[in-house]
Amino acid sequence: MSAVTLNSGWPAAGGPLTVADLDRTPDDGRRYELVDGVLIVSPAPAIPHQMVLLDLAIQLRSASPEGVEVLPGPGLRMSEITELIPDLVVVRRGDLAGIRLTEPPVLAVEIRSPSTALFDMNTKKAVYERFGIASYWVVVPDRDKPSLIAFELGNYGYKQVAHVSGQEPFRAERPFPVTVVPSDLVARLPR
Repeated sequence: MSAVTLNSGWPAAGGPLTVADLDRTPDDGRRYELVDGVLIVSPAPAIPHQMVLLDLAIQLRSASPEGVEVLPGPGLRMSEITELIPDLVVVRRGDLAGIRLTEPPVLAVEIRSPSTALFDMNTKKAVYERFGIASYWVVVPDRDKPSLIAFELGNYGYKQVAHVSGQEPFRAERPFPVTVVPSDLVARLPR
Protein backbone atom coordinates (compact mmCIF):
# COMPACT_ATOMS: atom_id res chain seq x y z
CA MET A 1 0.00 0.00 0.00
CA SER A 2 1.15 3.53 -0.70
CA ALA A 3 1.15 6.53 1.55
CA VAL A 4 -0.58 9.76 0.68
CA THR A 5 0.02 13.31 1.89
CA LEU A 6 -3.15 15.09 2.88
CA ASN A 7 -3.41 18.80 2.22
CA SER A 8 -4.95 21.42 4.47
CA GLY A 9 -8.41 20.82 2.97
CA TRP A 10 -8.64 17.47 4.72
CA PRO A 11 -9.86 16.93 8.26
CA ALA A 12 -7.50 17.58 11.14
CA ALA A 13 -5.15 14.76 12.02
CA GLY A 14 -6.81 12.14 14.17
CA GLY A 15 -10.32 12.68 12.81
CA PRO A 16 -11.87 9.99 10.64
CA LEU A 17 -12.19 10.73 6.96
CA THR A 18 -15.61 10.51 5.35
CA VAL A 19 -16.82 9.55 1.91
CA ALA A 20 -17.21 13.28 1.23
CA ASP A 21 -13.44 13.59 1.75
CA LEU A 22 -12.92 10.59 -0.49
CA ASP A 23 -14.80 12.39 -3.26
CA ARG A 24 -12.04 15.03 -3.23
CA THR A 25 -9.16 12.62 -3.88
CA PRO A 26 -7.21 13.27 -7.07
CA ASP A 27 -7.97 11.45 -10.30
CA ASP A 28 -4.40 10.17 -10.60
CA GLY A 29 -4.88 6.49 -11.46
CA ARG A 30 -4.48 5.27 -7.89
CA ARG A 31 -7.26 3.50 -6.04
CA TYR A 32 -8.50 5.48 -3.01
CA GLU A 33 -10.63 3.54 -0.56
CA LEU A 34 -11.91 4.24 2.93
CA VAL A 35 -12.32 1.73 5.75
CA ASP A 36 -13.87 3.02 8.96
CA GLY A 37 -12.50 6.50 8.28
CA VAL A 38 -8.97 5.34 7.36
CA LEU A 39 -7.71 6.14 3.87
CA ILE A 40 -6.22 3.23 1.90
CA VAL A 41 -4.30 4.07 -1.27
CA SER A 42 -3.14 1.40 -3.68
CA PRO A 43 -1.42 1.64 -7.05
CA ALA A 44 -3.30 1.39 -10.31
CA PRO A 45 -3.81 -2.23 -11.40
CA ALA A 46 -1.16 -3.69 -13.70
CA ILE A 47 -1.85 -5.09 -17.18
CA PRO A 48 -1.93 -8.80 -16.13
CA HIS A 49 -4.45 -7.93 -13.38
CA GLN A 50 -6.67 -6.17 -15.90
CA MET A 51 -6.42 -9.01 -18.43
CA VAL A 52 -7.57 -11.57 -15.84
CA LEU A 53 -10.32 -9.20 -14.71
CA LEU A 54 -11.60 -8.77 -18.26
CA ASP A 55 -11.59 -12.52 -18.98
CA LEU A 56 -13.50 -13.25 -15.76
CA ALA A 57 -15.99 -10.44 -16.43
CA ILE A 58 -16.70 -11.78 -19.92
CA GLN A 59 -17.18 -15.30 -18.57
CA LEU A 60 -19.50 -14.15 -15.78
CA ARG A 61 -21.49 -11.88 -18.07
CA SER A 62 -22.04 -14.66 -20.60
CA ALA A 63 -23.40 -16.93 -17.83
CA SER A 64 -25.43 -14.30 -15.97
CA PRO A 65 -29.22 -14.50 -15.92
CA GLU A 66 -31.58 -11.69 -16.75
CA GLY A 67 -31.79 -9.04 -14.05
CA VAL A 68 -28.13 -8.94 -12.99
CA GLU A 69 -25.16 -6.95 -14.22
CA VAL A 70 -21.43 -7.67 -14.11
CA LEU A 71 -19.41 -4.50 -13.53
CA PRO A 72 -15.70 -3.82 -13.08
CA GLY A 73 -14.65 -1.53 -10.26
CA PRO A 74 -17.63 0.50 -9.13
CA GLY A 75 -17.38 2.33 -5.84
CA LEU A 76 -19.24 0.47 -3.09
CA ARG A 77 -20.38 2.97 -0.45
CA MET A 78 -21.17 1.08 2.74
CA SER A 79 -21.42 3.98 5.19
CA GLU A 80 -20.29 7.58 5.61
CA ILE A 81 -16.82 6.34 6.60
CA THR A 82 -16.41 3.21 4.47
CA GLU A 83 -16.19 2.88 0.70
CA LEU A 84 -14.33 0.15 -1.17
CA ILE A 85 -13.75 -0.51 -4.86
CA PRO A 86 -14.05 -4.21 -5.67
CA ASP A 87 -12.32 -5.28 -8.86
CA LEU A 88 -15.57 -6.81 -10.11
CA VAL A 89 -19.13 -7.12 -8.84
CA VAL A 90 -22.30 -8.91 -9.80
CA VAL A 91 -25.26 -6.76 -8.83
CA ARG A 92 -29.02 -6.85 -9.20
CA ARG A 93 -30.04 -4.44 -11.95
CA GLY A 94 -32.54 -2.80 -9.58
CA ASP A 95 -29.69 -1.80 -7.24
CA LEU A 96 -28.05 0.34 -9.91
CA ALA A 97 -28.71 3.99 -9.17
CA GLY A 98 -26.29 6.89 -9.04
CA ILE A 99 -22.57 6.67 -9.59
CA ARG A 100 -21.84 4.22 -6.74
CA LEU A 101 -23.43 1.12 -5.31
CA THR A 102 -25.04 1.50 -1.91
CA GLU A 103 -26.63 -1.96 -1.68
CA PRO A 104 -24.60 -5.16 -1.31
CA PRO A 105 -23.79 -6.81 -4.62
CA VAL A 106 -24.49 -10.55 -4.82
CA LEU A 107 -20.80 -11.18 -5.62
CA ALA A 108 -17.60 -9.18 -5.10
CA VAL A 109 -14.34 -10.32 -6.70
CA GLU A 110 -10.79 -9.22 -6.03
CA ILE A 111 -7.92 -10.05 -8.36
CA ARG A 112 -5.05 -10.40 -5.92
CA SER A 113 -1.76 -8.65 -6.49
CA PRO A 114 1.35 -8.72 -4.31
CA SER A 115 0.58 -5.27 -2.90
CA THR A 116 -3.01 -6.14 -1.96
CA ALA A 117 -2.85 -9.81 -0.90
CA LEU A 118 -3.25 -9.29 2.86
CA PHE A 119 -5.75 -6.46 2.42
CA ASP A 120 -7.96 -8.58 0.12
CA MET A 121 -7.93 -11.65 2.38
CA ASN A 122 -8.35 -9.82 5.67
CA THR A 123 -9.70 -6.27 5.70
CA LYS A 124 -11.76 -6.36 2.51
CA LYS A 125 -13.14 -9.79 3.35
CA ALA A 126 -14.21 -8.57 6.80
CA VAL A 127 -15.81 -5.40 5.43
CA TYR A 128 -17.63 -7.29 2.66
CA GLU A 129 -18.87 -9.80 5.23
CA ARG A 130 -20.08 -6.99 7.52
CA PHE A 131 -21.89 -5.33 4.57
CA GLY A 132 -23.68 -8.58 3.70
CA ILE A 133 -22.17 -9.45 0.32
CA ALA A 134 -23.39 -13.01 -0.26
CA SER A 135 -20.37 -14.28 -2.21
CA TYR A 136 -16.74 -13.18 -2.25
CA TRP A 137 -14.07 -14.56 -4.58
CA VAL A 138 -10.34 -13.93 -4.60
CA VAL A 139 -8.51 -14.79 -7.81
CA VAL A 140 -4.75 -15.33 -7.59
CA PRO A 141 -3.46 -14.65 -11.13
CA ASP A 142 -0.14 -16.44 -10.74
CA ARG A 143 0.87 -17.54 -14.26
CA ASP A 144 2.32 -20.84 -13.03
CA LYS A 145 -0.18 -21.65 -10.27
CA PRO A 146 -3.39 -19.64 -10.61
CA SER A 147 -6.11 -20.18 -8.05
CA LEU A 148 -9.53 -19.06 -6.94
CA ILE A 149 -10.77 -18.95 -3.35
CA ALA A 150 -14.53 -18.60 -2.83
CA PHE A 151 -16.43 -17.62 0.30
CA GLU A 152 -20.17 -17.64 0.92
CA LEU A 153 -22.00 -15.77 3.63
CA GLY A 154 -23.82 -17.88 6.18
CA ASN A 155 -25.30 -17.37 9.63
CA TYR A 156 -21.85 -16.99 11.20
CA GLY A 157 -20.05 -15.01 8.52
CA TYR A 158 -18.06 -16.12 5.51
CA LYS A 159 -17.28 -19.77 5.02
CA GLN A 160 -14.70 -20.89 2.48
CA VAL A 161 -16.53 -23.08 -0.02
CA ALA A 162 -13.78 -23.61 -2.60
CA HIS A 163 -10.07 -23.27 -3.18
CA VAL A 164 -9.21 -24.49 -6.65
CA SER A 165 -6.03 -24.11 -8.65
CA GLY A 166 -4.69 -24.77 -12.12
CA GLN A 167 -7.08 -26.84 -14.26
CA GLU A 168 -9.36 -27.66 -11.32
CA PRO A 169 -12.83 -26.19 -12.03
CA PHE A 170 -14.84 -24.15 -9.55
CA ARG A 171 -18.51 -24.90 -10.12
CA ALA A 172 -20.31 -21.99 -8.50
CA GLU A 173 -24.00 -22.08 -7.75
CA ARG A 174 -24.09 -18.58 -6.25
CA PRO A 175 -24.83 -16.02 -7.48
CA PHE A 176 -25.73 -18.17 -10.52
CA PRO A 177 -24.38 -21.39 -12.03
CA VAL A 178 -21.01 -20.87 -13.69
CA THR A 179 -17.80 -22.87 -13.95
CA VAL A 180 -14.49 -21.02 -13.63
CA VAL A 181 -11.12 -22.67 -14.26
CA PRO A 182 -8.19 -20.63 -12.86
CA SER A 183 -5.74 -21.63 -15.59
CA ASP A 184 -8.18 -20.33 -18.24
CA LEU A 185 -8.09 -16.90 -16.58
CA VAL A 186 -4.31 -16.60 -17.00
CA ALA A 187 -3.95 -18.40 -20.34
CA ARG A 188 -3.55 -15.16 -22.31
CA LEU A 189 -1.01 -13.55 -19.97
CA PRO A 190 2.37 -12.88 -21.54
CA ARG A 191 5.28 -14.95 -20.26
